[in-house]
Amino acid sequence: MELPSTGLQTGSDAGDGAGEAAGLRRRRAPPVSVAAVLPAGGSGERMGGGTPKQFCALLGRPLVSYTVGAMERIAWISDIVVVVSPENIETMKSILKKYGHNRTVVVQGGMTRHRSIFNGLEIFVSSNNLSPLLKKPEVVVIHDAVRPFVEEDILFKVVMAAKEHGAAGAVRPLVSTVIASSADGCLDHSLDRAKYRASEMPQAFLFDIIYQAYHQCSDYDLDFGTECLHLALKYSKTNAKLIEGPPDLWKVTYKRDLYAADSLIKDTVSQQICLITDMKEDAVQVGFLLHEALKNHVQVIERLSSSLSKNDGHLQNILSGQCYNFICINDESSDFQETCQLVEALENTNASVLYSLVIISVHLDILNSASSSCENPNLTKVAKEVKKKNILLYGLIIHFRKDELKLKETIDSAASLIMALIRERNPVFVGQVLSA
Repeated sequence: MELPSTGLQTGSDAGDGAGEAAGLRRRRAPPVSVAAVLPAGGSGERMGGGTPKQFCALLGRPLVSYTVGAMERIAWISDIVVVVSPENIETMKSILKKYGHNRTVVVQGGMTRHRSIFNGLEIFVSSNNLSPLLKKPEVVVIHDAVRPFVEEDILFKVVMAAKEHGAAGAVRPLVSTVIASSADGCLDHSLDRAKYRASEMPQAFLFDIIYQAYHQCSDYDLDFGTECLHLALKYSKTNAKLIEGPPDLWKVTYKRDLYAADSLIKDTVSQQICLITDMKEDAVQVGFLLHEALKNHVQVIERLSSSLSKNDGHLQNILSGQCYNFICINDESSDFQETCQLVEALENTNASVLYSLVIISVHLDILNSASSSCENPNLTKVAKEVKKKNILLYGLIIHFRKDELKLKETIDSAASLIMALIRERNPVFVGQVLSA
């Protein structure tokens, strides 16, 4: 399966309010103005536990932030509105501030899903005490805040279809047959699965059509309805165009979905590694062998540490390319200096506000001394400090002799340890030094 982007973009001003807007995608924009409304008022009853699912953490960051980030990456979406329950307004505002979502505003939701969406639409036609009046768009996208893996391609398709047909929505084939039961709990009949589709998000509408539908909507539909496309059909006589969506439009509903989402995000942020070596012969040799061992699993970007640590623009280009993992190879003479320079440079970018950054400091034990220590007080101290800033620093010692015949086997073992640390991103092991 092709991995979704999960809204993972970054910029130098991530911690200064620009956030993922710094990673705006540039493609041909629809010939209409577009805004988005994200209902996020769920209580999380089906999830279990006391935290609503939209606020559950994935890699330390709330789920709703990933969805907002995915929308903010798209330059042609002018405004994003997140609708939350009254008791979660301040929580949502703090999330927007912390993660730099400055193109998004918060609106107070209603008692039901439809009433919350209606409140989100109202901000474009009338102001309130909580939010300023926004410019009314020609097309509005409605997307669940707990569907973080939305891509620009499907958004573009539903917007263009809504422009032509008035309403459009993503659909997926049914994976199970729908059956109806009789009054006594027995099978009554089943539906032909090939004729039906599962309604998904995103959906898009000409603003006036969906706003008119909500204005005319009955209290029963507002309280018990769930399908926006149905309201457009029932109250605005608009037949929605159905767009076949990608398989990653699934919604986080149950606790198991959180684990799946967490795994997808980890896989995505583990796709690239920046391998840094200094100019020493041994470090260059091991760097080359490690590059060969790692490239079977991930994309490896080879860079010299001297240029990386002294060139902020160079580092920004690497981060903006969605590389959040750094392997810094130090020989005995350079000790921990190169790693410290890298840590300092990454701290200055503020990129870790949005995503955990992994740094693995690799030390070469050229003599393969059996008494070599796997402890590094300097690394442990630095790791403890930068962990607070969402930078995960680990250590790795590679033992070998220059003429060792089994060097490739040693490097393969080191590559396996590196991939495990990067994929798990476990803060428990921060500051520890492993041995290969």
